[in-house]
Amino acid sequence: MATIAKTNHASLRTLPGDDFRQIMWRFAGRYDLQMIVQSSRQVARGPVARLVAAGARNTHDWTPEKASLLEAFDEAGITAAFMDPHQGGFIEGPKNLALALIAFELAWVDAGAATGSLAGCLALAPIHERGTSEQRDYYLSKCAPPQPGENRKPWRGAFALTEPIPYVGVETGLLNGKVRVVAWEEGKEPLLEVTKRGRFITNMGFANFVTAAVDSADERFKGSCMIILEESDPGSWDRGTPTRKLVHQLSSTSDPVLQVRVPASRIIGGYSIRNGQIVPKYTHGEIIDAVFSHTRVTVGLMTSAKLLSAVEPVLRYQRGRFRGGEAVAPGTPRYELGLQQRADSVHRLVDVWATGEASASLGFAAARIFDVLDPLEKRKDEIFAQRGVEGARAQLKALMRVEKDALELLQDGEHSARYSQLQQDELVQFLIASSLANVLCPACKLWNTGYGATMMREAVSLMGGYGITEDCPGFLGHKWMDSQLEATYEGPEAVQRRQLTLTMTNSVFLAQFHEWIREMREIGSTHPATGACTLASAMQMWLWTLNHLQKTADADGVKLYHGTRQGVTFPLADSLCWLLASRQFILDVLELEAYGPDHPAVAEGLEGTVRFYTDLAHVQVARAAGELGRICASLVFGYMRHPVWESCNCYQSDELIELESMIPGICSCAVDVVDAEGAHPAKAGPCAKADGLEAFTRLRTRLDCCLTGSQLAKDRAAEALTRVMIPEALDYPA
Repeated sequence: MATIAKTNHASLRTLPGDDFRQIMWRFAGRYDLQMIVQSSRQVARGPVARLVAAGARNTHDWTPEKASLLEAFDEAGITAAFMDPHQGGFIEGPKNLALALIAFELAWVDAGAATGSLAGCLALAPIHERGTSEQRDYYLSKCAPPQPGENRKPWRGAFALTEPIPYVGVETGLLNGKVRVVAWEEGKEPLLEVTKRGRFITNMGFANFVTAAVDSADERFKGSCMIILEESDPGSWDRGTPTRKLVHQLSSTSDPVLQVRVPASRIIGGYSIRNGQIVPKYTHGEIIDAVFSHTRVTVGLMTSAKLLSAVEPVLRYQRGRFRGGEAVAPGTPRYELGLQQRADSVHRLVDVWATGEASASLGFAAARIFDVLDPLEKRKDEIFAQRGVEGARAQLKALMRVEKDALELLQDGEHSARYSQLQQDELVQFLIASSLANVLCPACKLWNTGYGATMMREAVSLMGGYGITEDCPGFLGHKWMDSQLEATYEGPEAVQRRQLTLTMTNSVFLAQFHEWIREMREIGSTHPATGACTLASAMQMWLWTLNHLQKTADADGVKLYHGTRQGVTFPLADSLCWLLASRQFILDVLELEAYGPDHPAVAEGLEGTVRFYTDLAHVQVARAAGELGRICASLVFGYMRHPVWESCNCYQSDELIELESMIPGICSCAVDVVDAEGAHPAKAGPCAKADGLEAFTRLRTRLDCCLTGSQLAKDRAAEALTRVMIPEALDYPA
């Protein structure tokens, strides 16, 4: 018999579709984005899915069948989405959300296809972010698909940052790639020779150009840079042998060996001549920082897509698990519900679904903040150029002077006498947006791919042995393996944690974090079922722990919160990610509730869907609170030395008996008692005390009490999964 309690409240009717997602992810008013989602989906669930089903992932080689995806990307508008209209694109303005949606749709079916599409954007990203206007227009126009009447093939690019082992994926600051001056005639442009050996370079099997990171091997060339290499350049263009990947086989990956001669005008961002040296405007590190600040978000969303795409196949498997047997008659609970007769199956699926929704909410929020930040960053550069502020260090000093204004706006709000002035100050707005983006980006990449990979394993396990077969519906086994690689893309998890330890202590970000606690308290009063009040308590505990660790030393007197104490900083960074994802999920649920009635396609059944999402958010908040409590307690208490018996002023057992007559109940309170022979209790030492940490213990107790109702929410969400209607079959081949 079923063990899930049945109630008669409005519940989820069908799996949420585009109309719901558009509201939650804030593109219901963007027709251009809705169209690119549809065209990307047609490619993903058509050509991409057919290739995977036909076994195209079983070879490392770049085959004609795989190459056909490039034309499909062109025809669907996926390739042109990165360009501005005058370069052959069709989306005006920032495109972070657009690219995130494309990656999400492609990764819903296969991450290798998504990677192949994104790699072209990644090759152009250094040029787009830091190239000269001439470089941007030339290469982005070359890569745009041909317009009607044009007789040309679009260029394809590759991004060559990493080097052969031992440096691959470990240290982007160590470059084996070198650049030398081979000719420099008076009055003419210098001619450079570039040598680059790449490792795991995507799109290299067909790239017409490469944006490569190199370092100087010539006293006439100063520092590092990124430079553009073309396949027609004089020299050697060896694409290398295909990488023997276990995952992402629908993308072309190899280890190229390049040695070509190029004009100095190919240096991305340009250069100047100082004291007889060629000085690039940007080092390779400055360009990489600008590029990865954007592109890590799309990789994080690729894992989110996998988790959400697993829900429907798992539901179908659970319900049909026992059908077909002679003893299982249609209409019986065993036939209709299958494995869903028992709570464990649906409870675990609730966890998978909640993780997918929270990670998607976090990823798309990060994409949107970059759409806000990009134009502000351009204005910042223009303002500094007008003021003669040049160089990264000078700009940093100038922004530090603006920090007080940003804090005044965030802390005082409308109570500030300069509220209107600060609201219109573009540098203030840039500082606020950048402080948020600098946290959301690594948090999204770290949590979505790291914890997402763990939950993807859970999704596969819910399919039983079917999950690790080649014909598993939804290609879940492939997706599980793919997620392992995504956790290392664009910097492994340690890189993201390292960045978070620096950015999450930024005063402007922390001012916003304080405001979020108040925001969650208010939401908790109006929407208690979301778990917002629980999240506020968890956020308050995180903030208290951060402040405590920054001021405290360990038992040996060594400072706790320090860049080298990664046993402290990294877990705290992890715990923040849980909070950020849960908060954004709650905000997306409220967005759906607020604006859903305005959309006729959503209004019907909206109440049940919102209720389900509310329970799902509560489940996610409870998991986040549990993780946070565990991490914070281990950090606060874990670096204290355990007391020893020699330092203990213990009760004597006979004395305690005498005291009991005067102080009734003291025997039950005393935990460390020495017997008549002076023997201690059978433990290492006296019980540890929380002297000076009473505030933390109160917060911990409060947080535990705030979990009230969270398991009831999980029961309701699990019950909804036993009732929701699903299509007869997936809309792409198995």
